[in-house]
Amino acid sequence: MLEQVIPFLTASVILTLMPGPDVVYVLVQSIAYGKRTGIVISLGLVTGVLVHTSLVAFGVSALLKSSPTFFFFIKMIGAFYLFYLAYKAFKAKPEINLNQTDPIEQKSAWYYYRQGFFMNLLNPKVLLFFLSFFPGFLWKDTQLIKQFYLLGGIFIVQGLLIFSSIAVMASSLKKYILTHKNALQTIAYVQVFMFSLLGILILFS
Repeated sequence: MLEQVIPFLTASVILTLMPGPDVVYVLVQSIAYGKRTGIVISLGLVTGVLVHTSLVAFGVSALLKSSPTFFFFIKMIGAFYLFYLAYKAFKAKPEINLNQTDPIEQKSAWYYYRQGFFMNLLNPKVLLFFLSFFPGFLWKDTQLIKQFYLLGGIFIVQGLLIFSSIAVMASSLKKYILTHKNALQTIAYVQVFMFSLLGILILFS
C-alpha cells in the first residue's frame, strides 16, 4: 500500500504546485481580499475534488468520457461560468478593507466557498484527469471504492495545505498593494483576463 501511496502523494504535490487555474485563482483572490478569503476558496476547491473523486469511484466519469454530447454540455457550463466570473470582476470596484471594524459591505464566506467549489466542479478536465490519474495508483483489485476515496482524501489534504499556504503568503502583499495606487486595478484586470482565458481554453479544448 505505501509503495503506491507515497508516489501518489509526491505526484499530487507536484501537480498541485504546477501553475494552473486553481493556484492562480487562490493567489489573485487572496491578494485582493485577504488570506481568509483565499482559505475559504481553497475549501471550496477541495470540496469539488471530493465530488470528482466520488464520480470516478462510482464510474459516472466513464459516461462523460464515452458521451461526447454530455461532455460538451458540461464543458459549456464550465466555460460560461468562468465568463460570468470575468464579468463580475470587470464590474466590481476593486478595494481592500483592512479595518475589521469598518461596516463596509463584504461578500460572505459562503459566496467565496461557492466560487471555489463550482470553479473546480464545472471543469471537466479535472474529472478526466482524475479518471486517468487515480487508477494507476490502486494497489489491489478489491475494495476499489475505498481505495479511490483514500487517494482522493490524500489529494484533498495536500491540496488544501498548499492552497492555504499560498493564500497566507499572498495576503502579506497587501501593504505593498495599498502603497501603489494602480495595484488593485491591475489585479482586477488580471482576474478578468484569467477568467476569460480559462473559459476560452475550456471551450476550445
